[in-house]
Amino acid sequence: MRILQVCNKVPWPPKDGGAIATLTMSKGFTLLGHDVHVLAMNTKKHHITIDEIPHDLKERMHFELIDVSARITTIGLLGNLLFSNLPYNASRFISRQFSRKLADLLQAKTFDLIQLEGLYLCPYIPLIRKHSKALISYRAHNVEHEIWERTAAVTPGFRSIYLKLLASRIKKFEISYLNSYDVLVPITDRDGDLLDQLGNTKPRHTTQTGIDLATLVPKAGQLEYPSVFHLGALDWAPNQEGLLWFLENCWPKLQQKYPQLKFFVAGRNAPDWLQSKLQYKNVVFLGEIEDAYAFMNSKAIMVAPLLSGSGMRVKIIEGLALGKAIVSTGIGAEGIAVEKGKHILLADEADEFIQAVSNLIEDRDLYDQLCKNAIDFIHDKFDNLAIAESLTDFYKQYLNA
Repeated sequence: MRILQVCNKVPWPPKDGGAIATLTMSKGFTLLGHDVHVLAMNTKKHHITIDEIPHDLKERMHFELIDVSARITTIGLLGNLLFSNLPYNASRFISRQFSRKLADLLQAKTFDLIQLEGLYLCPYIPLIRKHSKALISYRAHNVEHEIWERTAAVTPGFRSIYLKLLASRIKKFEISYLNSYDVLVPITDRDGDLLDQLGNTKPRHTTQTGIDLATLVPKAGQLEYPSVFHLGALDWAPNQEGLLWFLENCWPKLQQKYPQLKFFVAGRNAPDWLQSKLQYKNVVFLGEIEDAYAFMNSKAIMVAPLLSGSGMRVKIIEGLALGKAIVSTGIGAEGIAVEKGKHILLADEADEFIQAVSNLIEDRDLYDQLCKNAIDFIHDKFDNLAIAESLTDFYKQYLNA
């Protein structure tokens, strides 16, 4: 197949869930022999040059990067709030320049499949219909409005009012594009069910973010046990609120119970206000790290205290693949078919969370078994090549239908 993936940010470097989900699928397609073309908005926030993409990747697939500002500004936010019905999140990715480039590409090349990587590419569906007969797939990385509803629920003050309005706008926007595509590809069954409840009637196929098992290799030789760590983009609101919840409600008691225990916090783009709140005893803030997998391999207990968000947490998948013992909230593990107590420990209250971490510190056999089960689970369920093959088999049913 000739496949076009359309993205609202460049999937390199693969340092966040969206980029990882996009790039692993691209790699899976190419390994199956498909011709892959990636057309991506090159936003100010995630701007790169084409030379930064590794040569071996550019040999396997074609990348086109189109400059689109997509900046968040106070004037833009207020203007959107007062004079538009669109959610600000969506309006930032509507670009004349990107539209022209997409139209030019569709006129110059014929594609069998066009896969839209996320909700904010859906406004381009009418343009795609005008210039292409390709099968259009909407790959729903999450249920967008749910992220903001949940964030609003745990946010105090005036900001909560704005976030509720934003969530309402996003929900209307999300519903307005249901069934404008040909097929729906959610990341999780749960997300697919939610989109069906909202009105989706198109064929759907759940496609998780796959794991390149040759890349994520567990290495426990330099393991610091016991230790606790958190890894994730620190400019993402759900990570910020979850991290602060853990620090305020769990860490003081854990530190009192285990005075030598250290909590390592790693992640890019931590704002100054967040860094100022990490000043707890034995909390080690590392910021952005060069080799996330080496860092994860060196630490023992991963915490994912997410209170909001939607879709699938790719960092948890990577942690499981590397044989990490993980303590997560139920929201953090949503969409991942783990068994509580077998592959991961789940806790939604502070006391439960503290007890789960304590159990992994005090019972090395439990820790070792959880780590082994995590690796077995990923090898069984998340092999990227098998996932890509299953998805392409699904697509072939609807090509030229």
